[in-house]
Amino acid sequence: MLIDFVPDQTLYPFRSRWFDATAARVHYIDEGSGPPILFCHGAPAWSFLYRRVITALRDRYRCIAVDYPGFGLSERPAAYRYTIAEHTAVVGELIDHLDLDGFVVMGHDWGGPIGLGAATTRADRVRGIALGNTALWPIEAPVNRAFSRIMSSALLRRRILERNFLIERVLLGELGSMLGTAEADHYRGVQSTPEARAALAVTPGQITAARPLLARLEHDVPALLGDKPALAVWGMKDMVFRPKACLPRLRSAFADLEIIEFAQARHFVPEYAPADIAAAISRRFP
Repeated sequence: MLIDFVPDQTLYPFRSRWFDATAARVHYIDEGSGPPILFCHGAPAWSFLYRRVITALRDRYRCIAVDYPGFGLSERPAAYRYTIAEHTAVVGELIDHLDLDGFVVMGHDWGGPIGLGAATTRADRVRGIALGNTALWPIEAPVNRAFSRIMSSALLRRRILERNFLIERVLLGELGSMLGTAEADHYRGVQSTPEARAALAVTPGQITAARPLLARLEHDVPALLGDKPALAVWGMKDMVFRPKACLPRLRSAFADLEIIEFAQARHFVPEYAPADIAAAISRRFP
């Protein structure tokens, strides 16, 4: 299943590109020239999340942003299970397909584990790491595990599929007052039917189901990527990845970490401060 939503070029001023990964036909954008940056989104977002960061950087960097299967404009294949491990494999295939070398990987939310999972097996090709409101270790906080359990219940799965709960109540519940109607519709439009939302129904359960992958990252990221220059851009009012719990763990994972705090930002930090994030990337990875 492919999505027939057509982004507005004034809001998403990029050329759509396609890659036939082993599992699915994958949508991505590849804008500008210079040192490559690979942008990995979280759930329930898509590459649209990074639109203003990429617009600010593409005059100096090659900016690549991918939609995982089940998200954005990418295919919803019948045999795909929408696990974090599968998304990680797809991103790894894209890195190899584009022959990326000397690249920075940026990940937000699930994009952190997905991007770094692909990067750890290609560590010699990684230039640096940029992260925003994410976790690279098993998620044990009671509030997160309760969210996983509740959202995986039959009732909430129906609401995710039938009422687009994760877009309407979670993403737009946070960002609705900041976004114009057309911007909000770009998040709705790629998840417009219950069939299109299969990935959204699976993702909350991955908080617990992806524990083996996250435990592996907890070891592999410091061991294989811990000496790379790293940047963290953090929404300090995030109730999902709370800064007091997460930032010390990031400091222990990376020997050379710069942290930029956004005092008023919540979880979806690229929507709050895209120009500041772009400037921080430019300074950190000139």
